Amino acid sequence: MSAMTSPVAAASMEPQADWWRGGIIYQIYPRSFQDSNGDGIGDLAGITARLGHIASLGADAIWISPFFTSPMKDFGYDVSDYCDVDAMFGTLADFDALTARARELGLKVMIDLVLSHTSDQHPWFAESRASRDNPKSDWYVWADAKPDGTPPNNWLSIFGGSGWQWDSRRQQYYLHNFLKEQPDLNFHCEEVQEALLNVARFWLDRGVNGFRLDTINFYTHDQELRDNPALPADQRTSKTAPSVNPYNWQDHLYDKSRPENLEFLRKLRAVMKPYDAAAVGEVGDEQRGLEILGQYTAGDDLMNMCYAFELLSGDTPTAAYVKETMDHVDRVASDGWACWAYSNHDVVRHGSRWKLDEAGKRMFNMLMVCLRGSMCIYQGEELGLEEADVAYEDLQDPYGIEFWPEFKGRDGCRTPMVWEAHNPHAGFGTDTHARPWLPVSGAQASMAVDLQENVPSSMLNHYRRALALRTSYPMLRTAEQSPLQAEGPLLSFTRQGSGEELLCIFNLGAAEASKTLPAGNWINIAEGLQGAIAPAEGRVDLPGWGYAVLRKGAE
Repeated sequence: MSAMTSPVAAASMEPQADWWRGGIIYQIYPRSFQDSNGDGIGDLAGITARLGHIASLGADAIWISPFFTSPMKDFGYDVSDYCDVDAMFGTLADFDALTARARELGLKVMIDLVLSHTSDQHPWFAESRASRDNPKSDWYVWADAKPDGTPPNNWLSIFGGSGWQWDSRRQQYYLHNFLKEQPDLNFHCEEVQEALLNVARFWLDRGVNGFRLDTINFYTHDQELRDNPALPADQRTSKTAPSVNPYNWQDHLYDKSRPENLEFLRKLRAVMKPYDAAAVGEVGDEQRGLEILGQYTAGDDLMNMCYAFELLSGDTPTAAYVKETMDHVDRVASDGWACWAYSNHDVVRHGSRWKLDEAGKRMFNMLMVCLRGSMCIYQGEELGLEEADVAYEDLQDPYGIEFWPEFKGRDGCRTPMVWEAHNPHAGFGTDTHARPWLPVSGAQASMAVDLQENVPSSMLNHYRRALALRTSYPMLRTAEQSPLQAEGPLLSFTRQGSGEELLCIFNLGAAEASKTLPAGNWINIAEGLQGAIAPAEGRVDLPGWGYAVLRKGAE
C-alpha cells in the first residue's frame, strides 16, 4: 500500500454538504493573478486561464477577492454594485465562464462579500445622504454632532483618524470603520439586512458555492453610540492593525462584535443551506478574536467557519505559542470550526514576516496540513514567495500611504503573480507596453511557476505532495485532535478517527531536536516530502524545521 493512501480514505469521505470541513481553499487576488487583455490589471478571464494550476495543487475551492463594480478607492472592497462585475475585471459572462471551468476541474467557487459597508458611490448611499426622511435615510449609520460640532463619539477608523465623516447634505456624521469613502451600512435596519440577503441569493443562484465574508464582526454597532473605553498600554497588540495605529489604543466593545450580529448570521446561513453553500468569516478583533470565532461558528445555524489573526500576524510562532492558541480554541470554540491561514492580501507574506528559510516554509506548510480545521493558501504562497519591496512612489494602498514609512501597507503582498520567469512581466501579462498596476518583483520572478514546475524538490511540488497527503488521509481534515504538546521547540499532537491514529511532530526551531515516540509501530507517511523524518529505534531526530507525520501500524 502506498504511504500516501489511507486504508479508510473512501469510508471517511465527508458528505457533499460538508465539503468545506477541512477543505483546502486557494485565495485569488484578481488584480494580481493574471492579466488576459493587456491593460496591466488581472481579470476574470485570466483567472479562468490559470485554474488548472490551482487544481494541480489539490485545492478544493477558490476564494476570489472582490471583483464587483467599484470606484476602487480600496481596490474593490468599496462596492458600488453588488450584482455586477467591474469592467476592469470583465463581465458576468466572464464570471459564468470561470465557474463553468472551475466545475470541470472539481473546484468550488467562493466569492468575497463585503457586507459591512459600501462605496460612497453606491446608489443606496446617494439616496441615504440626500435627506433625513427619504426611504433609505436609515440605511447607513448617521448621527448628530455633539453640541460643539465634534463627532458623536470616540470611535476610530482602522485606516486612520476618526471613524466619523461630516456630510454637509444631512448636516450629520456618518460612520466609516475604514476609508471615509466606505460608509457603514446600518444592520439595525431590517430592509438593509434583506437587501444584503438578496445579494447572497443573486450569487448563489449564479452558481457560487459559498462566501468569504469580509470583516464579519463589523456588521452591527451599538445603537447607543457609547464611547469605547481606553485599552491599557500593556494590553495593546498589533494583530489586526499596525502598532503605529492608535486604533489599537481602544477596547472595541461598541463599534463592532455586537451580539445582534448573530441574528443576521443566522438569516444568512438559512439562505445558504439549500445550496449546500459554505461561508468563512474574517474576524478582526485584537482581544477576543478566537472567542468570536467560537460564537460565530457554534452549532449548525451560524457560519461554517471563521478565521482570526492569531497565525496571520506577529512574530515567528513558537511551539508554546501554537499550543497556547490551539488550547484557547479548544476552550472557546470547541463547538465551532476554524480556518487557518498564514498569509493573505492584507498582511506581510509569512515567509518574510517570520523570517523563514525554505525549510521553515515547508515545515509550517505541513503544520497547517496536519492541524484540525480548514486551510487557506494565498496565491504565490505555494512558490515560497516573500514580501515584495515596493517603493513609495509605486504605492497604491491608501493604508500604506497614510502610515508610511513605519507601516508600508499591503502592496508588498499584492504584487502580480509570477508565472514565467523570462516572459514580459513574469507572465502576468503579455503586453510589454502595459505596465502592471503594481511592479512585478524581480526577486519573485526568480521563483516563477515555470522554473519550479518540473523540479521535484521545488516548493511548488512540496505543496502539491503535502496537500495530496491531506487528501489521502481525510482524518487530517476532520478527525479529533489531541491537546498539543510543546517541549522546547518541539510541537506534537495526534489525530485519531476511523480506527486510525496519526502522530504529528514539528520542530519549530533551527537547531536539531529529538523526541522519543510512544510505544507502537510508527510508519512514516510523509516519505518524499523534504524535511520529513522517518522514525528510528523508537525516536525521531529532527533537524532544524524538520517534522514527522507517522501512522500507527499493526504490531
